[in-house]
Amino acid sequence: MHILILQHARVETAGSLGQFLKEDGHTSEVVHLDEGEKLPENSNFDGLWVLGGPMDVWEEEKYPWLKEEKAFIKYQVQQKGTPFLGICLGHQLLAECMGGKVSKSQKPEVGVLDVLLTESGQSGVFFDGVPENFKTLQWHSAEVTELPPGSKVLAWSESCSIQALQWQTRAFSIQFHLEIEDDTVLNWSNIPEYKLSLEQEMGINGFKKMQNDCLQNISQMKEKAERLYINWMQTTART
Repeated sequence: MHILILQHARVETAGSLGQFLKEDGHTSEVVHLDEGEKLPENSNFDGLWVLGGPMDVWEEEKYPWLKEEKAFIKYQVQQKGTPFLGICLGHQLLAECMGGKVSKSQKPEVGVLDVLLTESGQSGVFFDGVPENFKTLQWHSAEVTELPPGSKVLAWSESCSIQALQWQTRAFSIQFHLEIEDDTVLNWSNIPEYKLSLEQEMGINGFKKMQNDCLQNISQMKEKAERLYINWMQTTART
């Protein structure tokens, strides 16, 4: 497969998911939207991955390219039926593009926290082989607050009721991060918006705690990331 990856910050990459692609012999191309790169005019790709970023879905005046990105996502998913995977901001963009709503979180989630699968998540393909309750990296202050028509919730947490969703049969998204690598926390903590939220939610020693928590759980997170990657690949074969 050839995957188009929409990236919103240079250091916020596909992480271990991108590595799994390479190991399996798949190819990818990355468009750095925040750096002014343009969306492709052709559709010479087999899947669309939309990653996280420090911007919010409603900041179109500050980030004018968001409007074009939303139209692109809606067209690819709704009209073309392109298999889709969204992470964090990508999760929120999918929800909004398909008719849902994204709002500021009443309680931001920052840290290594628990996520639980819904009944749909436990019985579906996307989370097959993933335990009902697992730890993952959270780093967000906005969330999906209304589910788009034609979708279902696959996972939730105590502070965020829509941690993962499925739209029809071809689009999946997650609010959290399992794709982390050893240097993820260091790299992301240099993004001003992320640094601020980290200090607000975890204090001045938040970086050290976040780094330690991630390193203690990284092997388990990579295992689950690979499981989701494999499962997502299986869903693309069914579309």
